[in-house]
Amino acid sequence: MQCKVLVYVVLLHLINNVFSADIQARPNTNASLPCNVTLKLDEVDQALVEVNWVSNGSGVASFKNATTHIKDGFFWTTGHFRNGDFSVSVLGVSLSLQGVYECTIRYNSTVLHSSTVTLSVIASPSVSIPQQWMVLEAESQLKCHADGFYPPPVSFTWTRDGQVIQPTQQLDGDKTPDGFYAATANLTYYASRGDQNVTFGCKVNHNGTNQELRFQLNITYSPTVRLSAIPSPSSNSPLTLYCHVESFYPEEMTVSWLQNGTVLPDPPGTEQNPDGTFRTTRYFTLSHEQRWRGGEVECAVNQPGVVQPARGSAYLEELDPQDEAPVLTKSAKASVAMMCISLVLVFLLCFGFSWRRRDEKQKSLAVSGIILPPRVVVGQKGRVSVSIEGRRVDRVQTAWFLNDTPIFDTSFTGTSRANFNCLYNPLTTIHLPYGLTLTSPAPEKGPLLPSSGEMGYYKLHSQGPLHSSGSGVHQLISSLTFIPQISIHKGAVFKCQVSYAGKDKIVMERASERFTVLSAPEVSEIQLAETPNNSEVICMTVRASHFHPDVITFRWFCQGGELSPVASQASSSPRPNSEGFFSASSQCKLPRTELEQGGTRVWVSVHHIALKQPVTRETRGFIKQPRVSDISYATSASDPMLNLGCEITDFYPPDLTVTWLKVRGGERDDSEDEVMEGAELWGPVEINPRLYRTTATLRTANNREKRQRVGGIKCRVEHLSLHEPIERLWRNIDIVAPSIPSSISVCWSSEGVGVFSLLLKGGHPKVKLLWTAGGTTLSPLESSETEEMGDDGQRELKSVCALERSAQALSRSNKRRNRRGIKTKAAVTDPDTEGIAYIDEKLDGENNNNEEKDEETKSSDGHDGSDDDDDDDDDDDDDDEREDASGALYINRVNLTKGSRESERARLRVVVELQHPALKLPVYRSWTEPNEEISSM
Repeated sequence: MQCKVLVYVVLLHLINNVFSADIQARPNTNASLPCNVTLKLDEVDQALVEVNWVSNGSGVASFKNATTHIKDGFFWTTGHFRNGDFSVSVLGVSLSLQGVYECTIRYNSTVLHSSTVTLSVIASPSVSIPQQWMVLEAESQLKCHADGFYPPPVSFTWTRDGQVIQPTQQLDGDKTPDGFYAATANLTYYASRGDQNVTFGCKVNHNGTNQELRFQLNITYSPTVRLSAIPSPSSNSPLTLYCHVESFYPEEMTVSWLQNGTVLPDPPGTEQNPDGTFRTTRYFTLSHEQRWRGGEVECAVNQPGVVQPARGSAYLEELDPQDEAPVLTKSAKASVAMMCISLVLVFLLCFGFSWRRRDEKQKSLAVSGIILPPRVVVGQKGRVSVSIEGRRVDRVQTAWFLNDTPIFDTSFTGTSRANFNCLYNPLTTIHLPYGLTLTSPAPEKGPLLPSSGEMGYYKLHSQGPLHSSGSGVHQLISSLTFIPQISIHKGAVFKCQVSYAGKDKIVMERASERFTVLSAPEVSEIQLAETPNNSEVICMTVRASHFHPDVITFRWFCQGGELSPVASQASSSPRPNSEGFFSASSQCKLPRTELEQGGTRVWVSVHHIALKQPVTRETRGFIKQPRVSDISYATSASDPMLNLGCEITDFYPPDLTVTWLKVRGGERDDSEDEVMEGAELWGPVEINPRLYRTTATLRTANNREKRQRVGGIKCRVEHLSLHEPIERLWRNIDIVAPSIPSSISVCWSSEGVGVFSLLLKGGHPKVKLLWTAGGTTLSPLESSETEEMGDDGQRELKSVCALERSAQALSRSNKRRNRRGIKTKAAVTDPDTEGIAYIDEKLDGENNNNEEKDEETKSSDGHDGSDDDDDDDDDDDDDDEREDASGALYINRVNLTKGSRESERARLRVVVELQHPALKLPVYRSWTEPNEEISSM
């Protein structure tokens, strides 16, 4: 009793009547409200200790008679009570939980401690600037949004190249339904030419924290518009109008035509001025009815950010004056009469020369402008064409050019025949499978400029002559199909020269406008990573690549009631790669807590001129793809069961699905059955914050007598971060190495084509082969593999590779000759067999006759036969001329560089690499050209 009285007296000396503190917390975080006293419950009577937490007259938490009570949304650790710590934690701080909290501690009804804690919420704003176009030297408004901040106010500062251009503006903002505030600062600005590519910034200050968002202005240059017309030979023919648009920016714009206030249907191209602006000429051909309708014609130019389009207008009566019935006086009539007499005399004098000009009149031609496709997309066929009208178009020929370089048809394909004789290694007989043919490489993309080596696909078409009227006028349409490439066609111009067959004089030439080559961006998935300086902020990155032109826009959004943009910054001024394509990336940052909840939807929208619809990528939280090991197994003589295991590590979130499948049907895996029994999943176990690992095991019967049968067990892992499951396969077979010959078998044709082969026996699974050839360096080759059963019952794998050696580029005649291949049952026979003429089933004379007929047909036509191709479907262009190459053995071409001496050629080497699970290292077999063969060439 005396001890308790002593403790009570000590507690009275420790009384602290008032204590206050201010606590600030961010929304949705936890906050601790302190309340401590020098008191140990082990040394006093706990039934006499009483603790109360009160806020706004309402109880929050209490401890009385050794019993605790606490309100939902609050938490305290009772284990700390024995040390005198009665602090309370607020879970998920919100605006409704702000206020003053009072903590009172009593012992035997005597107050030992009393303190107050003020809890307030502070939230930083989210800053964004909507992208918009500004008109050059015109008043425009820039807006900077600060959303979701608390408490007010917030300050805005506008900068240009780091210099303040408007005094700091402080705003309280408007209160949103969720209790936070949003404010918008406006900047009235007149954009000048010097503002192009200059960095502007909006700096937002809230409670001592600064955020700055930098951007560049999109400036629109208004053009000058001028309208003109092309004189037409007759008032009954269509009238072509030109709309000249000068000094505008950016390049993207549209032109619409109006007649008497009514919009006319559309037509295309642009050129760049030295000052960086663009110019273009657009035209519109009026029909006969539209021409006679008359009235006012307007050319309206629409640009981004411009409310009223720039216009040029004129009356058709001024552009195209029509003949009117003259009103003549008597003196005028006399003058007309004298003029008529003079004309008759002149006519009589010139009558003798009229017959000579009649033939030239017959040859007069009307050639349209070059018509470009509406969209020129990389890798997709496009067609340019020109229409020619006249009485003698049947004798007209056209020549196409790209930037003054002649264009030839590069869409030919074919095969070549050759006579084979065995020259080397007569030890092994080489047989090609039945029906296999040798085909020389005839790519669809042939050389456009042989001197520089640039490649391009071109196919020439001529359609006609077609009857276009009853006056004997015919129409011929000449067109060119091409596959656009950035390196060749960027800023290019097509030209078409029209002349008569057998004549060197060019009758007329037409040139196209410059066109823009489009390539849609390849957009990656959103990648998430921690910010290096702040692990509580997640940086989301999306990348766009392989696009053209370089203008691209990224727009980020998140889900929070209604869709609102998230601050982002795309890569500025992307640079092209070696192929001329551009790449760019954009980033967005969000707090880790929002993403780890898994319910926050974030997406990015990518806009580009080559896309008909924007590309969207979406993520739903912080995720990491799992790493899956190969399947391991364990067996023992005492255990009849087979134990399989697969390690899965470093994934998040922990939700994971593992499925075991039994594979049937051999190496093709054409049948899978799910294993329902014996599968277990151990874990997931958290190895690091937000990283898990697990182990998937399978216990199944071990059928040793069936081990030789092809089959296996597959482990399939599915996770939120994976677009497709990850699979690992364990084969239920024994691995056996194949029998590999000591050398490569070789034979050569009379035309310099060599066939190399290698015969492998037995082994499992199938061996992997890689053929290479060259001189000092080697290049991979294409080969053909066939598999069959040998006489001894073993499986035999035969690999065959054909190549043609060349020290220089083939001539045009050699290329045409090598387009024909050898259809053969056996490329090489026994060495004792007498000379082989042709290995296919036809005779030499038949083959030669066929080749002569082919050449005669081409020479008599004078063209490649493309004039008869009236089909407008580009997808069928190549199929009409391509021969059936099924079962063809590809002939690889190897260009050998010269040796150390300029007069010497490097020796040809052929090497084949073999890889197999039973071999620790790859096995190589090689063949080297003999020295006497080089000297004979």
